[in-house]
Formats: sequence, structure tokens, C-alpha cells
Amino acid sequence: MLSVKDLVVHYGAIEALRGVSLEVPEGQVVALIGANGAGKTTTLRAVSRMLRPTSGSVRFRGEELTRLMPHDIVARGLAHAPEGRGIFLNLTVKENLDLGAFLRRDGDGIAADRERMFSLFPILRERMSQVAGTLSGGEQQMLSVARALMSRPKLLLLDEPSLGLAPQVVERIFQVLRDVSAQGVALLLVEQNAHKALQIAHRAYVLETGEVVMTGTGAELLASPEVRKAYLGE
Repeated sequence: MLSVKDLVVHYGAIEALRGVSLEVPEGQVVALIGANGAGKTTTLRAVSRMLRPTSGSVRFRGEELTRLMPHDIVARGLAHAPEGRGIFLNLTVKENLDLGAFLRRDGDGIAADRERMFSLFPILRERMSQVAGTLSGGEQQMLSVARALMSRPKLLLLDEPSLGLAPQVVERIFQVLRDVSAQGVALLLVEQNAHKALQIAHRAYVLETGEVVMTGTGAELLASPEVRKAYLGE
């Protein structure tokens, strides 16, 4: 579904990505793990065209994305829930959700998907008319994921969905990710909780200083002594 080849990204003179290549097969969960500054967020931002790569290829369902605008990429079925949530703090929960579907014209379908989001995250129904900036951190993260899902993506990019959240909220979000994956949506997941990410990942990549240094199934990396020492606190 997604094929990234030899991706290079610069921030001025700094080379943030040095030829990153990865693949996300249809319907699978792929995790990116690595230390802060390894290039994980930069990879997601380059895929969704929130920044322009220096060179390399990003192909989604056979189409090159590097020449498209971000809204065109959303229209093709790729959504991005960014680090820091990126919700509209001065708008209500419902307004944020509706903006996730801004390219759609099927009113009944949008209403049905809004109800689906409320079933995934019941607290959002209770907060539907509440301004998003007054939500707790966990509620804002739920809203970020739900808003991305409102575009009906085939592939969802998630950047640090559990960062700074209480354990019970983390469990809820990861259960939703499992449910979404079971419904056929592919996930490309950047997550500081490497253990959680590898538990649900079909495949994973380890990034260090802008390069892929290891890849394997989630189970293989969970069992790797190098990964356990560097990222799992063992």
C-alpha cells in the first residue's frame, strides 16, 4: 500500500533522513521506533507532505505522493494524526470531527461515521459541544485520532498517540487501534512506548540518526536483545 524508497529530508544544512526505505502492506500495522531525534516524526511528515523531501520516492497505492498537496493526499485515503494532536482548540468536538471529513460530501455517511467515533470514544459524545481546548490531554488525543478517521482513510499515520497520557487512556487508544486495524485500515505508528507498539505491529523498523538500522516483525524485535536493551529498558 505504501512504499517509501531512499527518502532524504533536510532541515537547512542538517540531514534529518538519510535514505529511509520502508513499506506498509495493505491492512497491516507497521511501527517506527527509535530515540528522540531519530527521524520518526520527520518520516511521517514527509509521507503526508507536511514537509518536502529533498529526494526519494513515496508511493501510495502505486501513485507518487511527493508532488501532491496534503489535501490531495487525504483525498487518496491517507490521514495523519500528528504529534501534539493538532486539533482546533477554539472549535467544539463536533466541529473538529466534521473538519476531519471536510473533503466528503456524503452527509449521511459523515453523520454515521461521527456516531462510530462516539462508539469508539464514548467520552467524546459527552463532550460533543465542548470547546476542544478545554478537554483533558487524553480526550484531546482521542479527538485527534477520531478526527483523522473521519476522512475514512485506507492508511492512518499516528505520531506518538500515547505520549503523556494516563495508563488507562493509553489502553483505550491502543484497543481502538487494534479495532481499526481489524477493520482493514493500515497503520503507520510512531510510538515512544516501544513495547506497546511492537505488540500490535505486524512489522517494525528501528530508526537511528535518520537511517533504518533494523527491521523485522513486531515479535522479532520484541525478542531482540539489542531492541530490549535500547528501547524496552532491559
